[in-house]
Amino acid sequence: MYQSDFFSESIADSIANLPQAELIYIPDFMTKGQASFYYSELERTLPWRQETIRIYGKEMLTPRLQSWHGYINTDYQYSELTMSSNPWTQTLLDIKTQCESRHKATYNSVLANHYRDGDDAVGWHADDEPELGNQPVIASVTLGCERTFSLRHNLTKQRIDLELESGSLLIMAGPTQQYWQHTIPRRKGIKEGRINLTFRYIYR
Repeated sequence: MYQSDFFSESIADSIANLPQAELIYIPDFMTKGQASFYYSELERTLPWRQETIRIYGKEMLTPRLQSWHGYINTDYQYSELTMSSNPWTQTLLDIKTQCESRHKATYNSVLANHYRDGDDAVGWHADDEPELGNQPVIASVTLGCERTFSLRHNLTKQRIDLELESGSLLIMAGPTQQYWQHTIPRRKGIKEGRINLTFRYIYR
């Protein structure tokens, strides 16, 4: 799944030289027109749900809509929530193929998050569930409204804020999930929506 020459992109594509992380940002992964088309298609066709999760023993609704897709045996668990995989749509497969051809990785599942406006968010977390394996490679595609993506080192508390553009691709690999957490914070005044696709490989 993961080849030694994974990071074949030029230095210009790397936005930060973070310690204990492998992070690459590709702002022009797709054109603005393609991103707008994919956003409309996914907003209209995916079976969006607002899930109930448990955090610190308290149940709450996720402040965003979600849809999980993948092949057989790719159910996903986090915060005591089990997400059963929906079938792939052609749009998701098209974007998956583009991600795989760009950076030589293989994915068998994707989590789609729909941030309907600036009140929707996701708290600090790491994508470090056991089924993702050691040092997972995660491809994160942004469609729609630009939002801030923040990373924070677990030990040093170093923080970096990135503005993820529509049509961009953020690649997280290596020890990133072990040493860093990330979040999409709330942003008052934002009325437009954002769809984020995080392609992953689930091990069973």
